[in-house]
Amino acid sequence: MDPLSFSGRTVFVAGGTSGINLGIAKAFARSGANVAVASRSAERVASAITALQALGSAATGCAADVRDPAAIAAALEAAHAAFGQIDVLVSGAAGNFPAAALGMSPNGFKAVIDIDLLGTFNVLRGAYQYLRKPGASIINISAPQAVHATAMQAHVCAAKAGVDMLTRVLCLEWGGDGIRINSVIPGPIEGTEGIARLAPTEEIKAAWRKSVPLGRFGTQEDVANLVLFLASPLASYITGAVIPVDGGRTANGAAGLGEALASAVGRRPQP
Repeated sequence: MDPLSFSGRTVFVAGGTSGINLGIAKAFARSGANVAVASRSAERVASAITALQALGSAATGCAADVRDPAAIAAALEAAHAAFGQIDVLVSGAAGNFPAAALGMSPNGFKAVIDIDLLGTFNVLRGAYQYLRKPGASIINISAPQAVHATAMQAHVCAAKAGVDMLTRVLCLEWGGDGIRINSVIPGPIEGTEGIARLAPTEEIKAAWRKSVPLGRFGTQEDVANLVLFLASPLASYITGAVIPVDGGRTANGAAGLGEALASAVGRRPQP
């Protein structure tokens, strides 16, 4: 039996209509899973469903903002109604932009906290009643900023560090139900909105590559492969872990990225 086959399993991917999260949803679809996705854009949801169905998945989805607990709860309920208990939950909705703390409004800071951290809590809290017990696997999508302080990224550093601590706490609280929960830290991934926003010039892209010991951007498949492993029986004794898939970026620290991000917004970090 193939341990990486998810035939007949139900997978819900919050934020699963673009970038890394869509890549994860597609990987599960190729592995035979029934996949449900959610994001704010109804148009992107429809496009993702079409793409997933083309891969053989009995896909469905809802437009829902993770900052709205009622909306995300409704999306989770719809997925459960369509496919039954949720075997794999991926929480990946995120927001980011480069800004110095003194150049960021309270609302700007709050927006990222609300999407990344509160949104993750809303997804996990809303999904609990629909998770397979025992046996469900939760994977949160974190970021290197959770580990390394990075200039121009106060909001994301705070939010993603919170996501990783939430992962650890729920590992303790839900482990008795047979639910595993882990965080994945993607490095800079080619072809994503995040890289387009944080590395808009070749100079800044070069700074990102320099921060990666392997010297290259990763791919969506690199991240999806780790997520599939964590959701599989091969990882049945792994929970509460925060695992990088980043070419060594996390081990290398920020490596001058603060200066590069500062140049992206035309100012240096405040002393």
